[in-house]
Amino acid sequence: MRHGGQILVDALRAHGVGRVFSVPGESFLAVLDGLHDAGIRNVVCRHEGGAAMMAEATGKLTGRPGICFVTRGPGATNASAGVHVAQQDSTPMILFIGQIAREDRDRDAFQEVDYRQMFGGLAKWVAQIDQTDRIPEYIARAFDLAQSGRPGPVVLALPEDMLAARADIPDLPPAPRPVAGIAPAQLDAIRDALAGAERPLVIPGGALWSQDDADRLAAFAEGWGLPVAVPFRRQDYMDNRHPNYAGDLGVGMNTRMGEALRQADCILSLGSRMGDTLTGGYTLMHPSAQGRRIIHVSAAPDEIGRLWRADPGIPACPRAALRALADSPAPRRWDDWTASLRAHYEDWQTPRPTPGDVTMEQVVCWLSANLPEDAIITNGAGNYAAFVHRYFRFKRARTQIAPTSGSMGYGLPAGIAASLAHPGRVVVTMAGDGCFQMTLNELSTAAQHGATPIVIVANNGRYGTIRMHQEKTYPGRVSGTDLANPDFAALARAYGGHGEHVTRNEDFAGAFDRARASGRFAVIELALDPEALTSFATLSEIRARAMG
Repeated sequence: MRHGGQILVDALRAHGVGRVFSVPGESFLAVLDGLHDAGIRNVVCRHEGGAAMMAEATGKLTGRPGICFVTRGPGATNASAGVHVAQQDSTPMILFIGQIAREDRDRDAFQEVDYRQMFGGLAKWVAQIDQTDRIPEYIARAFDLAQSGRPGPVVLALPEDMLAARADIPDLPPAPRPVAGIAPAQLDAIRDALAGAERPLVIPGGALWSQDDADRLAAFAEGWGLPVAVPFRRQDYMDNRHPNYAGDLGVGMNTRMGEALRQADCILSLGSRMGDTLTGGYTLMHPSAQGRRIIHVSAAPDEIGRLWRADPGIPACPRAALRALADSPAPRRWDDWTASLRAHYEDWQTPRPTPGDVTMEQVVCWLSANLPEDAIITNGAGNYAAFVHRYFRFKRARTQIAPTSGSMGYGLPAGIAASLAHPGRVVVTMAGDGCFQMTLNELSTAAQHGATPIVIVANNGRYGTIRMHQEKTYPGRVSGTDLANPDFAALARAYGGHGEHVTRNEDFAGAFDRARASGRFAVIELALDPEALTSFATLSEIRARAMG
């Protein structure tokens, strides 16, 4: 006879879980007891939002569900931020929530929430385990659903009395993953559709992308002479140095890349949903008049036809389709079209100077040229991230861990998760001053658990993205976007890490080397000129354009 907490932990272990993220609560004490000597590392965080984001980032890094435990009510509400990231980013994740005792349900009990109602629009499946002897069944289903079709988050509520109860129930081993494949007729349909195109684009997508997939994508693109344009924050899906890599589509994209999407007469989507971010808010192509042929390969059949009329629509694993395409001879080539797009990308890579003695374009270019190829870059949201998108060349798969949902505060939790998952690799977190302060309390988590991300804080004293939009719409009328910031380097030292200020470009390399050599987490604060608002325009330029 085992109590429910032990049954649950044993089920996680059977599914290969080696690390969970949590903020403890009295509602799941039995789970904490089960974790005591289970060999599963419990990374105790400072806020449920940070814990959920760490679990989500782990899902991105591993392709397996990241696991998070939080308590009821406020804990679950805080964790919803990470669930939203997982939903929009198609990341496998399981959130466990301690719940009130079953006999108190529907009495407006202390911290009572109906989680099916709360998470119904955010998660792939929301359920409550009311019987201790059904825990293995629910866990098995949660793992299968989180990874199947379009991956995403699953939420399971755990009544505290159910966890404390005992049951004699065997463990349920995980089921083998479905065999992925593509039929010859489907492959022929893709080949025939591409053969008639003059200006095709390949857009890879989805959440589960390995280095083997990146290598196959490069081989396919090179073998067929095709250009590859990656979705927002999926730049690590192909080596950016490859001549068939054309750039990224999304926030802050190269205008010429956007024009190429507008001109394309055929798009091969290998798992990409091609939503509003990728299409410039549907200004570059619109679902009501898409104006081009779209070949949509998706493991989730209900995604085909959801936004775009697919011709053909292929309900199959995009990775399996890519494998077949890479081994298939090309019906024709598009080398001139590809070379023209690559030339636009190379031109976009030339740094555009921004004001100040230390500048984001120089820092990011230095990182791109000097970091190991397997270094992991994490970030949250803000104008600072556009410099990463524009100037950093990603070389390996699963080295860009960033939220396509545009969630601020994500970079540091993701950096901690990446450092714990890959302790021998360099992990760099890019953060704005506003973004960083949403989760900087997790520096304490990094110190406690030995994570060593190097955080680069772009400090311009404002919520830069909102200020940019504010100046475009209400030029000169600043309201609610200025920030009073702490000494970030001193704060890092107070938490037990390494901290430095950088005020000149020529000092950055030495500061980074010292941060890396410290063997601890580090914060490097960049004192940016407030005029340097974006990678393509200064504050004054944006205001002048708005004022006409």
